[in-house]
Amino acid sequence: MAELRRALVIVDVQNDYFAEEGPLAIQYPNRNDSLANITRAIDLANAQGMPVVAVQHQYPAGAPVFAEGSEGWKLHPEIEARRKDSWKSLVKSYASVFAGTDFEAWLRENQIDTITLVGYMTNNCDLATAAAAEPLGFGVEILSDASGAVHLANEAGQVDAQQLHEALMVLLHSNFATVATADAWATSVEGGAELPKGDLGSSAVQGRAAFAPVAG
Repeated sequence: MAELRRALVIVDVQNDYFAEEGPLAIQYPNRNDSLANITRAIDLANAQGMPVVAVQHQYPAGAPVFAEGSEGWKLHPEIEARRKDSWKSLVKSYASVFAGTDFEAWLRENQIDTITLVGYMTNNCDLATAAAAEPLGFGVEILSDASGAVHLANEAGQVDAQQLHEALMVLLHSNFATVATADAWATSVEGGAELPKGDLGSSAVQGRAAFAPVAG
């Protein structure tokens, strides 16, 4: 396996996602468990000299969430405690980390071919970033236990955070990203073990078999 040139991308690990009564409090996986896996990934990246990108979503002052300069807008203290001067910092106003930022240019300047996504939310910024990376030619990894979703309900229906997160992990692994646990990713980084990749064709074949009617 050719050695990957990875960057760890910490997507929006901001205090608003940890406000218990807030609208964006991460519901699945447990936010403190996912945070622990995020910090493990950061510690490994720092130890390995891997490039790290810290991303913050930002709205204007007075917005209900991620208002510029507010407590909720700030990165979680566990992230700030690990920040290094060498990290790349990005502020975004769209779901995708690529939109309206110099992220793509920075990746190319640093000869990075694969981005590892940790952080929030599975159902918004992680998904949008993974999809945006595909036509640009970047590989994507997402750590399933170092990310998370919220419950959603609207005119189209409703879905709980666990169903949403798990479904999106299957979807992402079918085409847009390699999905792995923090443990599996650490093994790959430290020892060069290749992470198993999915694809749409084999995912569709396996899906058809899994949901085939049982002959009566």
